[in-house]
Amino acid sequence: MNDVKKVVLAFSGGLDTSVILKWLQTTYQCEVVTFTADLGQGEELEPARSKAQLMGVRQIFIDDLREEFVRDFVFPMMRANALYEGLYLLGTSIARPLIAKRQIEIAREVGADAVSHGATGKGNDQVRFELGYYALNPDIKIIAPWREWDLTSREALIAFAEAHQIPIPRDKRGESPFSTDANILHTSSEGKVLEDPWEEVPDYVYSRTVNPEDAPDTPEYITLDFERGDAVALNGEGHSPATLLAKLNDLGRAHGIGRLDLVENRFVGMKSRGMYETPGGTILHIAHRGIESITLDRGAAHLKDELMPRYAELIYNGFWFAPEREMLQAAIDHSQAKVTGTVRLKLYKGQASVVGRKSPHSLYSPRIVTFEDDAGAYDQRDAKGFIRLNALRLRLLGQRDA
Repeated sequence: MNDVKKVVLAFSGGLDTSVILKWLQTTYQCEVVTFTADLGQGEELEPARSKAQLMGVRQIFIDDLREEFVRDFVFPMMRANALYEGLYLLGTSIARPLIAKRQIEIAREVGADAVSHGATGKGNDQVRFELGYYALNPDIKIIAPWREWDLTSREALIAFAEAHQIPIPRDKRGESPFSTDANILHTSSEGKVLEDPWEEVPDYVYSRTVNPEDAPDTPEYITLDFERGDAVALNGEGHSPATLLAKLNDLGRAHGIGRLDLVENRFVGMKSRGMYETPGGTILHIAHRGIESITLDRGAAHLKDELMPRYAELIYNGFWFAPEREMLQAAIDHSQAKVTGTVRLKLYKGQASVVGRKSPHSLYSPRIVTFEDDAGAYDQRDAKGFIRLNALRLRLLGQRDA
């Protein structure tokens, strides 16, 4: 690694990545190119540019990736109804492959021979970033400072920053009671006050949703239109993917929808406790299952549900660019050909409930399912043979074991 000439750093402008930037410059004596991704995290990104310029960076990339993120990563995942361990909507996991992809693209553009990230050696993100890097450039050099340096505490980071004249805002000097990661899909919080899984999440940790107990006492009804499995319109008005998700976030925030307190199994082997807020994504997930309920055949729907845990695990573990994820995506996307129509939802006190669904491709037949006279659409006598054939092996077992 001593021959590294230029490295592309995933850079937020915060304490950690600012220290990493200077550490790379001093340790590797290399040129550092910074890349800051706008994934809808809701933060002002220009300070990252100013910080990079102050530290002598000549090539600075700040890219608005919100539409690409939702269109090419979030929506394909939503088509799968993906939930890791049955609960987590994968808001952090799905952002990492896009960041890795853009880092590798920038490395090619500027002729860099290495990339770097600020993920620690205990978490999943180091795996997600680096699997993405290697998938897109097998020969890229990777620098993961948290696995190399001896700066093992926040105090050590601050001391390093002060020694190298790295400005630290006064409000950033105190130790945060928890760490967060945010994008347009979700906000995750973990560490410190959240490390005891017996203790309830303090209310001040929540930033994306009102307390459901304080949400409006009157429910709000909305409609979502889908085309081939993707949401395209809210209340009859068409929007781009990122704009639509942002509007759903506003609705979810107001009604306290999308909170999750989870103890999960990290890919690296440990359990961790985190709090996730996914307001718009939760509404979208519930609505998508609602439109699938009338447009997907039972066999296809049940097979999708069998594939989903594997698909979700691949994303969680960082295998977005792996062939098995792409194979599953092809099957999932094929299933969405007729998943078109409208879902009506009721938003109330932390819940999003499907209360109506319709589609030009609906498989729901009122004539067949009715309890009234079906005019011969369904011959109930056929059920006798159906039951007897399905019971044959059970009858044979019963006769043998009597």
